[in-house]
Formats: sequence, structure tokens, C-alpha cells
Amino acid sequence: MAENPVSPPPAAEAAPAITPINLILLSLFAILVYLRLRPKPPMTLPKAPAPVVFQTFTPPTLLPYNGTNGQPVYLAVRGRVFDVSPGRNFYGPGGPYANFAGRDASRGLACGSFDEDMLTGDLEGPLDTLKDLGEEEMEALRGWEERFSEKYLVVGRLVPVGSEKVAEGAREGGESIGP
Repeated sequence: MAENPVSPPPAAEAAPAITPINLILLSLFAILVYLRLRPKPPMTLPKAPAPVVFQTFTPPTLLPYNGTNGQPVYLAVRGRVFDVSPGRNFYGPGGPYANFAGRDASRGLACGSFDEDMLTGDLEGPLDTLKDLGEEEMEALRGWEERFSEKYLVVGRLVPVGSEKVAEGAREGGESIGP
């Protein structure tokens, strides 16, 4: 019998470990690991707004707060003074409500008019009592006041000229100066 030499089976060809697809996958894996483990920058908290001291304003002392010369923009509605500086585009110089900046805007807001004649002309005189306004106008004014209360900080009270010392004394004594 003739012997057939048994030859070992042919060896399977080994695929090379370094292929373009393996390099791409390894690179993606390395990037993902880096992104997951890299140090994160410390979280910075937003700056707190500067504290505002509640003040008593008269029409002449409120007037400079009209947004010019770097001043904040304040306006008064029914005796409450609001800092409307965040809405400077509306209430500051050049804005549609700029007439109200640094003034008592109650009558103009109630009547829906932005005319200069809606503002109190005599800053040294008494405050506008708004007694001649109708119920519909007063309701509109209450709506404006509510919107301002929700959106802006109250920074003070508007009192007639000559009453500022009385109002400050009442506030320091713990008494309410009322709305």
C-alpha cells in the first residue's frame, strides 16, 4: 500500500488586526472616552442683581431716572415706582414709551395715550389723583400695574413734594405708607 503522505490542512489565513475600519472605530472609542472623562469647567452662577434700596420719590426726584447719562429707567404707576431698566428698549430714550421714563405714567397708561399732555405738567404740584377716570380706564391701569408688578422690581413710592419726609418717617417707624 502506498502511503499517502498526510499533509496538514492548509492554515487559515489570519486577518490583519490593523485595518482602516478598526483604526476608525478605535479613534471614535478614544474620542468618546476623552469626552466622557475630561474635566468639566466649574459651573458659574449668574450674578445677583445689585440690591435696591426702597426710596421715596417726588416727581422732581424721579425725573432724572429716565435712562439718560447711564441712569436706570424708573416710572411710577399709582404711586409705585418700578425699575423698568430691563425694558430699556421700550421705556428708555428713543423707545415708544420714552415719555413715561422718570415720570408718573398712570394717566397715560390708563388712557392708552403716550402723548406728552397725559403727563403731569407741574412737577412741584400735587400728584394726579386719577379721580376723573372711568371704570374702564381704571381697569386698564390696574392691568398695567399688575404686569409691571410681575415683570419689574418696585424700587420706591411716589409722593407729592413736601411729603417725602413724612413718608420716610412712617416707613422707618414700621408703619405702612399704604398704596
